[in-house]
Amino acid sequence: MGASILLLPGDGIGPEVIEQARLVLVQVSEAAGGLKISTADFGGAAIEKHGDPLPQATLQAARQADGVLLGAVGAPQFDQLPQDKRPEKGLLRLRQELEVFANLRPARARPALADSSPLRTQLVADLDVLVVRELTGGIYFGSPRGFAGEGEKRCGFNTMRYTVGEINRIAKVAFAAAGRRSGRLCSVDKANVLEVSSLWRETVSALSGDYPQVELSHMYVDNAAMQLAANPGQFDVIVTGNLFGDILSDLAAILAGSIGMLPSASLDAAGRGLYEPVHGSAPDLAGCDQANPCAAILSAAMMLRFSIGAKDVADAIESAVDKALASGVRTADIAADADQACSCRQMGEAIRENISL
Repeated sequence: MGASILLLPGDGIGPEVIEQARLVLVQVSEAAGGLKISTADFGGAAIEKHGDPLPQATLQAARQADGVLLGAVGAPQFDQLPQDKRPEKGLLRLRQELEVFANLRPARARPALADSSPLRTQLVADLDVLVVRELTGGIYFGSPRGFAGEGEKRCGFNTMRYTVGEINRIAKVAFAAAGRRSGRLCSVDKANVLEVSSLWRETVSALSGDYPQVELSHMYVDNAAMQLAANPGQFDVIVTGNLFGDILSDLAAILAGSIGMLPSASLDAAGRGLYEPVHGSAPDLAGCDQANPCAAILSAAMMLRFSIGAKDVADAIESAVDKALASGVRTADIAADADQACSCRQMGEAIRENISL
């Protein structure tokens, strides 16, 4: 019957970039064994229609899909809502409900965009870093959390916590990924001041004996951020917790040229996943047809590779992105001159024209 794919366009530029990814998926559907593509409300768009960023019908559809492709969520008009009613809470709930604990964020400098990085070309020419971020634990989900006290003594608090089991399962994903690449894994923590990071380092180190082909190193998160900016080529695979991974993967995205270029995959234990561009909803660009759809399209390619099993089709899409960029097509975020920038739709068209199956 073919694989089922659920699209969650979300907010801001989400619907625009997801539409370009949808058109790519439609084009490659037959080669991928036939794709059943559906759409559901999510994020702020779902709040406006249903009063809930993650309606039950959307959650049920996501559970039944072979792969879920998400745009982005969030907009200023929802910032005054209670914390548990905001679009971002819907995203956290979706990740938790789907149990997609392993977030893979590849940052690769595409040859045609070498000049787009803020770093010198020679530093990023061979940039190819995979950040493996634990996604359903840590400070974003730990309890207790909340607010307490009054006046000057009012405080907000969150709890960063990890169990040995949570650390083990994400570390295994990272060790396996490093084994398929160049065999180098850097575990990032803050073990010099945080007990949770001491447990993280201890657990990852204990697991390393099961992966003798992988060279394990450790680095404090502040140094890791500095080293990513100063010498990114030293990294192959980085594994870290939810908060640190959120920050470091965005930094890696900018080094690769633009956050609009980076996809991500969030996988459960069975390989089913939630796929989304690393960028946010960029509400100031919504409806302007200026967004970069490459990250959404590359996220669709990751979905075809990891959850659908259509590796050759995924390769063809990624190659088409490279070919489109090599031909000089650029959205505003990666264009050297604003006058040379194409629209979101034009970028999508250029990529589709270069897909060869």
